[in-house]
Amino acid sequence: MERELPAGTVTFLFTDVEGSTKLLHELGAERYAEALTEHRRVLREACARHGGVEVDTQGDAFFIAFPTAPGAVAAAREAQDGLEIPVRMGLHTGTPLLANEGYVGRDVHRAARIAAAGHGGQVLISASTQALLDPSSNLVLDLAEHRLKDLSAPERIYQLGDADFPALKTLYRTNLPVPATPFVGRERELAQVVGLLAGTRLLTLTGPGGTGKTRLALQAAAESSERFPDGVFWVPLAPLRDPRLVLEQAAQAVGSRNGLAEHVGDKRLLLLLDNVEHLIEAATDFAQLTASCPNLQLLVTSRELLRLPGEQAYPVPPLEADDGMQFFLARAREADPSFEPDEAVPELCARLEQLPLALELAAARVRLLSPARLLERLSGRLDLLRAGRGVDPRQETLRAAIGWSHELLDADEQRLFARLGVFAGGCTLEAAEAICDADLDTLQSLVDKSLVRIREANRVWMLETIREYALEQLEASGEANELRSRQAEYFLALAEEAEPHIYEYEASWLDRVGQEIPNLRVALDHFEATGRREELLRLAAAFSPLWGIRGSMNEGRRRLEAALGVEDRPTPARAKALTAAADLALGQGDDERVDELAGEALPLHLANGNDRAAVESLLLMAHAAADRYDFERARDLAEEAAKASDPSSTHAIQATWQLGWAHRGLGDLRRGRELYEEALRRARAAGSTNLQSLSLSALAQLAISEGRPADAISLLAESFRLNVDLGDRWRIAIDACRLAGALASLGEARPAARLLASGKALFEEIGGAPSWRANEDDETIALLGEQLSEAELAEETELGAKLPPEEIIPAALEAGEGG
Repeated sequence: MERELPAGTVTFLFTDVEGSTKLLHELGAERYAEALTEHRRVLREACARHGGVEVDTQGDAFFIAFPTAPGAVAAAREAQDGLEIPVRMGLHTGTPLLANEGYVGRDVHRAARIAAAGHGGQVLISASTQALLDPSSNLVLDLAEHRLKDLSAPERIYQLGDADFPALKTLYRTNLPVPATPFVGRERELAQVVGLLAGTRLLTLTGPGGTGKTRLALQAAAESSERFPDGVFWVPLAPLRDPRLVLEQAAQAVGSRNGLAEHVGDKRLLLLLDNVEHLIEAATDFAQLTASCPNLQLLVTSRELLRLPGEQAYPVPPLEADDGMQFFLARAREADPSFEPDEAVPELCARLEQLPLALELAAARVRLLSPARLLERLSGRLDLLRAGRGVDPRQETLRAAIGWSHELLDADEQRLFARLGVFAGGCTLEAAEAICDADLDTLQSLVDKSLVRIREANRVWMLETIREYALEQLEASGEANELRSRQAEYFLALAEEAEPHIYEYEASWLDRVGQEIPNLRVALDHFEATGRREELLRLAAAFSPLWGIRGSMNEGRRRLEAALGVEDRPTPARAKALTAAADLALGQGDDERVDELAGEALPLHLANGNDRAAVESLLLMAHAAADRYDFERARDLAEEAAKASDPSSTHAIQATWQLGWAHRGLGDLRRGRELYEEALRRARAAGSTNLQSLSLSALAQLAISEGRPADAISLLAESFRLNVDLGDRWRIAIDACRLAGALASLGEARPAARLLASGKALFEEIGGAPSWRANEDDETIALLGEQLSEAELAEETELGAKLPPEEIIPAALEAGEGG
């Protein structure tokens, strides 16, 4: 039985094997593994004897909590006496918050940093722990005050015992500031920056205001301090306005009285030049300085690059999702120690784009506003999120942070920056040129100044927080209406060019247009707001399959129905929109509406001479009839569609598949299988990935009904791979539910239950609920009920509903193949 973690005043012990890589080489893999096993045994037994509770282990490191400081010290002493490999240990006592996820607060970080400052065989003790010890029974040495690498203020460190060790791994010869808050997250980025510092003399961290460049740079400088025996010095440049004063400011930071270059000379020294973007003219001075000082390294933070020879750029990204959550929680608990996260926090962090400044300002509001209330008010984020007293004016609000960068732009850059705000989700270079008259040099300058980012090779985008500011500038410029019209017309043309390729499920076009869905939304909104009803219908119909493929059926259907409601003239555009709306209604199981929409579209298509679209209407009505088990009507409509189709077209293949379903429903299983197999052969020959998947899935369901679940699993494995390539989430959900049925038939009940829940959750997420799915799922649920208890089924269902099918299906396929 696990012991409860101690609360109240707690003493933490952190341990870590020193030089583990070197030890591995010296001992060899087998002896090293044995040594680690013995090390773990000794530590655990010693700590358990003195009341320690193991909080966490990672690799060869331990984190243990004790209810008393003497007990922790006794455990550390006993463990060191019994260890045969070098282990450093650190002890610190505090009153941490014990939250649901474990210990929270600075005391945890402090104990870890104290341990990291020591050497193998050494036990370091904080002043708070030392004060709780009996001097008569504990020999401790006073090692004086030290600054730990967490950049905290100097504190007194003690050593257990009187053995000799090298100097502690702490900060010295530095003016690095003491941050107001501890460093949270960013482990990957910190390791990358520290690694780059080891191989370059000029490293520039870039990013827009609020991304945490300064905090990351300070921590990287602290972590790298042992490489610079002559010091690590911070040079804050934000208050300066004259580039000629930069080197003078740096000279003051390092304590020079006779010129910076003369003072540095050949010293091994690191200068952190913080906030250089408004003093770029000083860059040539930096080049001369590094040329004069061969061992000097520069770490720079700036919203734009210096463009010097040998400069290594490091664009600082927003926080990763987990780091963003951790960061927000840490800051929120500084405002309200009792704060506990709820379901709104992940969405809040995502909406704030994991931007450290935004998260920090939002966290400061939790005393008055819950995360859910903050979410409701985010439309005014530029002004809502405001810091308290004593911060840099550039960081008081998001508006101030972005406005600082905007003020440094020239007129051409400001104009293009505002125009780029018209795009949602970014754009291609071609779109920026066509709509915004973008000049590549000006665009590159905005990238260099961290206001615009490049994604892949041909796409530029803005953080939404920055885009909000850009849109304000666009409105103020008087160009907003013109730019919105140009944007809408450009994406209408793109959608209509892509339309035949999308309807044929061509993967390259699905990907190309799929990434433009945010821009297509903006275009639809513009056409609706300006009363351009014909263009609204054309655009809504042109890319409609993507709503289902990419998982937004509810939105797609709502937009199409709304467009049809404002334009009722019997035009070709209306006919296409009717068919597109019928297709989405079919995916949602609204078969009556399918008949209404496709039935209205059919005579319009025939009148317009659009035979291909007429066939599509027939196939939609045939599918709806099969959904209602009216297989005779389904057969008749499918035969009519087959006769009207070009024999080489994908519609002819789809009609063959639909006939297979109709014959199977009428009881002719042999003919149904033959038609499914014919459809699959023709789909392979035509290279139609979509129709291959459709036929494979149908053959799999037939195999399940005939008692051949192993065959079904093989067919569904191929269908799943095809749908992943297409990115078709609706069909991935179908594969998941059908694979669950096959697994249940094989007795693999647990993975089947998990997978069924995952597939059904995905259907719910994307708004797809075809009526025929319910009957198939009921059969699977009945099988699961025979194999699992109610509690077991509920457990697997809860687990599966939280996981996407793409994560579950590969393991489920292995289980099925093994069965």
